[in-house]
Amino acid sequence: MSFPGEENAARAAPPLAVKRLGSADPQAARRWDEFIQSCPEATFFHRAGWRDIVSGVFRHPTHFLYAEREGAIEGVLPLAQVKSLLFGNALVSLPFAVYGGVAANGEAAAEALENEAQAIARELRVDHLELRNFNQRHADWPTQDLYVCFRKTLDADVEANLRAIPRKQRAMVRKGIKNGLRSEIDGDVERFFPLYADNVLRHGTPAMPKRYFRKLLEVFGQDCQVLTVSDARGKAISSVLGFRFRDEILPYYAGDDVAARELAGNDFKYWELMRRSCERGVKVFDYGRSKRGTGSYAFKKNWGFEPRPLYYEYRLYRRDAIPQNNPSNVKFRLFIEAWRRLPVGVANWLGPFIVRSLG
Repeated sequence: MSFPGEENAARAAPPLAVKRLGSADPQAARRWDEFIQSCPEATFFHRAGWRDIVSGVFRHPTHFLYAEREGAIEGVLPLAQVKSLLFGNALVSLPFAVYGGVAANGEAAAEALENEAQAIARELRVDHLELRNFNQRHADWPTQDLYVCFRKTLDADVEANLRAIPRKQRAMVRKGIKNGLRSEIDGDVERFFPLYADNVLRHGTPAMPKRYFRKLLEVFGQDCQVLTVSDARGKAISSVLGFRFRDEILPYYAGDDVAARELAGNDFKYWELMRRSCERGVKVFDYGRSKRGTGSYAFKKNWGFEPRPLYYEYRLYRRDAIPQNNPSNVKFRLFIEAWRRLPVGVANWLGPFIVRSLG
């Protein structure tokens, strides 16, 4: 139903223009980031800085689209093409991110951006377009239901957050405190990276290159931070690299020494991140993405967080089914077992060549 004058107003409205963010236009990048700070649908992974990271570190072609009307941005859609012989050819929003898709303040801008994304996908002859939406947008698009996220509002009182942790998990946090563990904020990734690389090797997956983590700190500054936990002797046993966006904190990459399990280092690490975040005025703790039925999923539930489904939506062009490029796929089982047996130096050298193709 339309109201009197509504159709005339629509005809009189200036048209939307879909444009691409380029490296030669720093003002557009600034306006992009200003827009996502106020857009409810935006996430940390919509920040303009990801363009330089995805293209500079991983050499993937990027297509960062924004819809503009009379000089005002009304929506953004960051995209990158990931193409490999092993895993196919895809246009994704956004590789190496748990959230993506359109962030817009109106359906007209969202629709214009998605239409342009589909036109680019057809032009590039990709196998599929993947939008890693936080919320469902298209009930009729094929959807990957493998992933959930865990988010919880923090209390302004630190002790109230500790009491809100279920009893058994709270006991693990107290065990870490009793063991004399302490946390520090690092200005680089030198202590973080060995713990991270060793941890992913034990899980049978390739590690991101060290230069990627250095680039994250360089591009995002104070909104990207490393917290490292040391034992009573000062040895680093656990570390996490996380992102801050508006009033949210998102621990994203982590690693632990084998000794961390006995000392409750992993549990203490996340509590310290939560405690410090609360003291800085952070209101939402985003535990990030997990696959259903995994140890990570169970661990986050043990903290009293409830899973929320993520809506990864697809347009299939040159394939018949949603790709399953994840460790849960049985066809990767032999690869995972073989990877676990590699020396860490070999794995760290070879890993970046593989992981760049996974996205």
